[in-house]
Amino acid sequence: MTDISEIILSALLLIDLALVVSSRMLHCIKLAAMHGLLIGVFPLAMWDFSNGGMPHFGVWFVASVGVLLKGLLLPGLLRHAMDHAKVKRELEPLVGYVESLGIVLTLSALAFYFWIRGGVTPTGSPLLAAPVAFTTMIAGIFIIIARRKALTQVVGFLIFENGITVFGLGMAVECGLLVELGIMLDVLVLVFVMGIAMFHINREFSHINTDELTHLNEIDENDDSGESEVRI
Repeated sequence: MTDISEIILSALLLIDLALVVSSRMLHCIKLAAMHGLLIGVFPLAMWDFSNGGMPHFGVWFVASVGVLLKGLLLPGLLRHAMDHAKVKRELEPLVGYVESLGIVLTLSALAFYFWIRGGVTPTGSPLLAAPVAFTTMIAGIFIIIARRKALTQVVGFLIFENGITVFGLGMAVECGLLVELGIMLDVLVLVFVMGIAMFHINREFSHINTDELTHLNEIDENDDSGESEVRI
């Protein structure tokens, strides 16, 4: 089912670019859910039904867990956190949306170029698997770095993890299924923790901008130093 896997990879690439230019939080979460659903069915798309028959239990299990966790549960938790934190948009990103698209497109083009020039794709693996995986990881890291809202940064982390998944499954990495299950559990814990943290942060400070929290810490340090000087 190489043709289907190539279609899925192309769709993932488009979603990566859409996430980079999206300012609406709900739109980002919906795109992340679509991303997760495609990642979930990707193991089935990779399976060779003509020669291998029906997929074994491990493939079905990973696909089911991927769809439920990445496509339904995690986006649902993010939507719940968004509603409680009352966050609608990423209004003041560190990098503008047009500039963000240009940067990610450039890095994506470099990933495709260097992989085509020197990469080795295993037999039976889609040609787009590695470049799309690298682009997805780049998009995830960029969202984490270039956005202010903690909720948007969690979405970026999920997209980054999806890139690791695409690379592991697409390149037929040994023991990739076991590693992927472990990573998904780590992501689940992260989202739980971030959801709780964002709820309490918003309740206390009425915002979840990570740079504002850094500024708050700097103010506290300055106040402490000022108090020390008065005492001296």
